[in-house]
Amino acid sequence: MSTSPNSLSGARAARGINWFKYASPQTFFPLAGKLIPWCAAAAVALSVLGLYIGFFVAPTDHQQGDAYRIIFVHVPAAWLSMVIYLAMAFWAGLGLVFNTRLSSMMASALAPTGAMFAALALWTGALWGKPTWGAWWVWDARLTSELILLFLYVGFMALQASIDEPRRADKAGALLALVGVVNVPVIYFSVQWWNTLHQGSSINMTSAPSMALTMLAGMLIMMLGLWAYTFAVTLQRLRCIVLERERHTEWVKEYTQHTESNS
Repeated sequence: MSTSPNSLSGARAARGINWFKYASPQTFFPLAGKLIPWCAAAAVALSVLGLYIGFFVAPTDHQQGDAYRIIFVHVPAAWLSMVIYLAMAFWAGLGLVFNTRLSSMMASALAPTGAMFAALALWTGALWGKPTWGAWWVWDARLTSELILLFLYVGFMALQASIDEPRRADKAGALLALVGVVNVPVIYFSVQWWNTLHQGSSINMTSAPSMALTMLAGMLIMMLGLWAYTFAVTLQRLRCIVLERERHTEWVKEYTQHTESNS
């Protein structure tokens, strides 16, 4: 049975509409609600497993002793603080260029979680640095650039909060986020570009990891757990932002009435 070119193009268009329909806050809102419980469950299971491997299964380091175990929280938090910033800048830039509402909302939803991970990376780094370096804080290139990352997150949120009109706030925040992207490679490559106290990467794409397999497994599982946590809380926060910004639309009024009637 032959298929006409028009029907093929129509099928492709239909598939495209099915994907792009989720760019609408109204369509994405229920999808996010369905994903949150799965992400939350995965976050709990993976984080508990990762912490168990890191604190009870992984061997003691021959140089740092048990103090090194903080890396099972510190390293995933530091990674996520950088990756989330890139994701935030990506969505903010997408909203700036294409004027898509959901993209800007996603950037706003990501910022608090990214700031939390940046703060967690700095705090756990201090706990690690005291027994290892003998100081809670040094103006090391990596530590300083990570602190700047935290300031960028806080600045992004503060700038958006200071502007009453959401679209103007999104545009101003997007410009700041895009400018701040330059700091992410500085964090990553700082141990290669400068002589720093911070140790080099134990995992990279060009060579085998310089740690025991059990340590690597625990760290990667913990990373997956924190990723799942990020998805869960970001989607939940995004739903709140959507309800706030779309509160004057009919579908939000209907959703609110339906929720109140069932409560």
